[in-house]
Amino acid sequence: MAALRYYYKASFEFQQVGLMYDLNNKLRKSGRGSFDVINLSGLLYHVFSPLMLLAAIRPLLKRNGLLIASTNVVVDDSFTMQFNNAGRLQEEVNTFWYLSVGALDYVLRYLKLAPIDCLYISHHDIKSSVRYVTDVESGYLSVVCRAKDDPIPSREDNWMLKSAQHSWEYAGLIDWEFCNRQAVTQVRYSAAIEKNLLRGDTGTVDLLQALSRRAIHKAERSRDAHVLRLADAS
Repeated sequence: MAALRYYYKASFEFQQVGLMYDLNNKLRKSGRGSFDVINLSGLLYHVFSPLMLLAAIRPLLKRNGLLIASTNVVVDDSFTMQFNNAGRLQEEVNTFWYLSVGALDYVLRYLKLAPIDCLYISHHDIKSSVRYVTDVESGYLSVVCRAKDDPIPSREDNWMLKSAQHSWEYAGLIDWEFCNRQAVTQVRYSAAIEKNLLRGDTGTVDLLQALSRRAIHKAERSRDAHVLRLADAS
């Protein structure tokens, strides 16, 4: 239950605080700078800089903690973000960026967050008054990540570790010393992931490969669906 309370507390804070890029400092000053579980859902496409937001939140997660990142994505293996110019991706006026699945996967591992599970729904399966479907394949992807002590590069990637060691932005924007001082949480997560969905020797889920196997569709009956609200209690 402690982890669940942290889950709701984090969700509330991250959606209510206006200066999201400074969350680390704000919550640490208030004595709430440590969470077992962080729910970062429906935010990355609403901010000017998704990477800056992740950098601001990362120090708040306990070692071995869980972060849930849910966001709109473009389904391809490029390392890009697409801007919502002229509302071409979504008509909502506070939507700015859709990350590609490849970029989201890379950024999470770069920030020492190991993707361990995911669920995906195509925008074609979402019935809404908001226009989602365009000429690019897109959808809503939720990724469960486990906090690690080091970045998680693929075998052929020599740049990630070098950047983590020598980039002044990487060291300056993220308080890694505070990360390393965080307590180790034993928060559990149970999921059965097929081995063929793992990315090489990293032990992380290959998000692009997992989309078709971890996809969900609109429920035909209302009793098969459930909306989890921030006020819900377990």
